[in-house]
Amino acid sequence: MKIRDIQAWPVWGGQRNFLFVTVDTDEGIYGVGEAGITGREKAVIGAIEHFRDILVGEDPFRTEHIWQLLFRGGFFPAQRILTSAISAIDIALWDIKGKALGVPVYDLLGGRVRDKVVCYPHNRGHALEIAPLVESCLETKEEGWKFVRWGLPQDGHILEPRQSVLASIKQFQAVREAVGDEIELTFDVHTRLDLPDALWLCQEVEQFRPYFIEDPLRSENPDSFKTLRPRTTVPLAAGEQFSSKWEFRQLIEEEWIDYARIDLCIVGGFTEARKIAGWCETHYIKLALHNPLGPISSAACLQLNLATSNFGVQEQPRKTGTVLTDVVPVQPVWEDGYLLPPTIPGIGVEFDREAAKKSPFQQRELPQLRRLDGSFTNW
Repeated sequence: MKIRDIQAWPVWGGQRNFLFVTVDTDEGIYGVGEAGITGREKAVIGAIEHFRDILVGEDPFRTEHIWQLLFRGGFFPAQRILTSAISAIDIALWDIKGKALGVPVYDLLGGRVRDKVVCYPHNRGHALEIAPLVESCLETKEEGWKFVRWGLPQDGHILEPRQSVLASIKQFQAVREAVGDEIELTFDVHTRLDLPDALWLCQEVEQFRPYFIEDPLRSENPDSFKTLRPRTTVPLAAGEQFSSKWEFRQLIEEEWIDYARIDLCIVGGFTEARKIAGWCETHYIKLALHNPLGPISSAACLQLNLATSNFGVQEQPRKTGTVLTDVVPVQPVWEDGYLLPPTIPGIGVEFDREAAKKSPFQQRELPQLRRLDGSFTNW
C-alpha cells in the first residue's frame, strides 16, 4: 500500500473554520485527520501541501518513520504550524491502519482500558455576570454531564486582571452552590494572567474544590510554574499550546502539573501524543486532552483516551453528532456525559468530501482583548 494523495479541506462550520485532511492510498483506503491552530488555517494548509509532495509513494503504515521525516526532515525542528500539519496527517495514517486491519485505532494502541470516556462541555461564562453562567451549568447538569467548565470572565473586549479574578471568585461560589458537590468544576484561565494574579485566584478558589485550573500562566516560559505549584493546592492543567514532547518535558519531570492538556491536532498526532502519555504515567499525571475543534478531533481523542490508563477527562465543547453532521455523518456516540467506544475500524468516523466543498473556508480572526489602559493582552 502506498500514499497516493493528500488533501486539505478547510470547512466553515457556521461560527468558525475547521481544517480536515484526507490521505488516499493506491488500494482505495483513505484516512482523515484534523489540524489545530485555529485562526491560522492558511499557514497550515501550506505546510500540508508541502508535505504532500514528500509523502506521495510512502508506505502509510510507517507512521513513526513518517513522523520523524516530517518533524526533522527540514533541519529546523517542526513547531506549531508544521506540527499541526503533521498531526492531521498522522491521525489520518492511523485511521488508514485501523481500516486496513479491520480494527479501531484503540486496539492498535493496546486495546481498551475503559468502557467509556467522561467529558466536560463548554458552558456559557466568559462575561462578568453570574446568572447566565449558573443557568448554563444547571442545564448541562440536567442533560447528564458530570462536569462544568467556564473561563476567566471579561467585560466585552476588556480584560482587567483584578476585575476578572474578583468576578471569578464570585462565580465559583455561585456555581458550586448551584450544582452541588457531585459535579466537577473545571476553569480555564486561558493564559490570561501573570503569576501574582494567577496565584491569588488559585488560593481563593481552593475552597470550592476545582477539578483543575487550566493554563493559569502563559506557556512561553513554563519555568514560572515552579513558583506557582508549591503555593497552591488546586490541581493545575497545562500544555495545549505545546507542539512536541520536548516542550512538555519540564512540566512533567518537575511534576508542576496534574493534568496534561495534550492537543492531538497540534502536538503531532497519535505518534507523539502516546509517547507523552506514557511519560506522564511515570509521574502520575493524568490526561485532559485539549479538544476545542471538530468531530475528527473528538473521535481521535476518544481513541487515545480509551487506550490510556492515566486518563482524567476529555474536553468536549458540545455533544457529538450536533456539528458538521453533513461533512462527518458518522461520529462517536455521546451518552449521559460520556463518549462510548466506536466499533467500526479506524478512528470511527466517515468524511463526506462533497459536503465539505459546500462549506468553504471563510477568513476570520480570533477575538482580541485589551486592558483598561488600552494595552493588548492574551485572548
